[in-house]
Amino acid sequence: MCGICGEITFDGSPASARRVAAMADAMAPRGPDGAGVVARDRVAFGHRRLKIIDLSVRSAQPMVDPVLGLTIVFNGCIYNYPELRKELEAKGYTFFSSGDTEVILKAYHAWGPHCVEKFHGMFAFAIHERETGRVVLARDRFGIKPFYYAQSGQSLRFASSLQAILAGGDVDTSIDPVGLNHYMSFHAVVPPPRTILNGVKKLPPATLRTIEPDGRFSDEVYWRISYERTSEDVETPAEVWRDRVLEALRTAVDRRMVADVPVGVLLSGGVDSSVIVALLAEAGQQGLKTFSIGFEDAHGEVGNEYQYSDLIAERFGTDHHKIFIPSSEMIEAMPATVGAMHEPMVSYDNVGFFLLSREVAKHIKVVQSGQGADEVFGGYHWYPPMASANDPFESYRNAFFDRSFQRMTEEVSPRYLPDHDAAGEFVRSHFNLPGADDPVDKALRIDSTVMLVDDPVKRVDAMTMAWGLEARVPFLDHELCELAARVPPQHKLAQGGKGVLKDVARLLVPHEVIDRKKGYFPVPALKYISGPVLDMVRGVMDAPAARDRGLFQPAYLERLFADPPAHITPLRGSELWQVALLEMWLQAHDI
Repeated sequence: MCGICGEITFDGSPASARRVAAMADAMAPRGPDGAGVVARDRVAFGHRRLKIIDLSVRSAQPMVDPVLGLTIVFNGCIYNYPELRKELEAKGYTFFSSGDTEVILKAYHAWGPHCVEKFHGMFAFAIHERETGRVVLARDRFGIKPFYYAQSGQSLRFASSLQAILAGGDVDTSIDPVGLNHYMSFHAVVPPPRTILNGVKKLPPATLRTIEPDGRFSDEVYWRISYERTSEDVETPAEVWRDRVLEALRTAVDRRMVADVPVGVLLSGGVDSSVIVALLAEAGQQGLKTFSIGFEDAHGEVGNEYQYSDLIAERFGTDHHKIFIPSSEMIEAMPATVGAMHEPMVSYDNVGFFLLSREVAKHIKVVQSGQGADEVFGGYHWYPPMASANDPFESYRNAFFDRSFQRMTEEVSPRYLPDHDAAGEFVRSHFNLPGADDPVDKALRIDSTVMLVDDPVKRVDAMTMAWGLEARVPFLDHELCELAARVPPQHKLAQGGKGVLKDVARLLVPHEVIDRKKGYFPVPALKYISGPVLDMVRGVMDAPAARDRGLFQPAYLERLFADPPAHITPLRGSELWQVALLEMWLQAHDI
């Protein structure tokens, strides 16, 4: 919901309302229903609004409360804001609007920055204190809502998208070799605070940053997930965990129906989205709109999963919409898809989410989606081998990393190489953090708090918000995730993965959906790169900008183009698509 931006100066000069307006304009698709800028001395905030809660002008942003001396810009949704409002009213606070933005302001005044610990939701916000001049930045526990920033000289700018940061101008857009190392090795996951660009950073999830008027700042991590278990947890039967997860999931799905507009579901036909639909039907939702997408088959690989989404739509009587995208339209949409990416993202389903969101936005403004279930409940193929791994890090790296650091030195031009294996060291150090002793838990923790943030969740935010569509992810309800972390690994690894969630699903949806082979968002034409897709990729890599940049060694590119299907990563991704996507993204943003 919405896009936020702002500028803060530290040398006494006024913040630039013009620059903030330019950043806000760059996020117009995120918030097509309204825009605003508030500038006062050294702080200027901007906002683009997507009306979801309190459709009146009373919840327009930036929101100023002159009595409390606070100004806020906020992106996201606080699902428990009605309950918090009642609690604040009991404390004597009065409200001029009926939305969640003002609840954040009052909560901040009542409880300070740690009010975030009371919030159930997804959020990124900035609050300016009139009396102290202090600015506080916050991001939700799983980083569902993005928060980019750039600091140069005596000013800091922030925004909901990297593109908006660039629109503000005066940004160092040189390639960060460490960011590139992560992109090439850690399957395009560049952990915060880094991005692929030296001059743009991102606030980590679950982080509060307090910025003083002179530019000094301090960060506080207000939430961490723990995989530590009691003896009672270990001995609890699978059926009890099933019932606990079902109840927590019911609550998570119900929370995400808070809106003053209808809420639909992105229905892939997999277990995760099917369970969401079933729970909404169980709760009495009538006329629920559901949406599925399909592509052309390629190389014998089916490009849709309609048979399963149809089954769920028929079972629960949803208002179902099937969207088919021919390869020609997919290619035509690729430049706009890449332009919508906050950062370069290699997953094939970016274009799927982009085109799906385009069609869904014609019908509805809010959807629930199934992202996060695999990372929280153990659905990926690399988890079972880790249960008996002597070296958890090596087991994970062998399954997940696209290439070794040594291979990267043979493929990337020397001037773009870091002096060490930053991606490998990051993952190894994360595995060594306290709070997750079991090898499977170590993988689940890094996947749910790092990989998920900067791959699936970031992808969903970017592609849906490109069309003014808000996506909500019940599997990332933090109370559900805290419960799931306590479930012993053997219950998650059962039944080929996500065992405890499949046990829940058996109470709700047809077995055909549960016992099928695990599916992914299929876009076969991008996986195998031939015909028109190959022509598109060749045009990108032959462009003057790519030649001048010289990111990759020519011999490596020659090998890729000679036989694209022969160069597939351990996660079944195309190496040619990976290098071309990065270059496409850089060209799309004139970098």
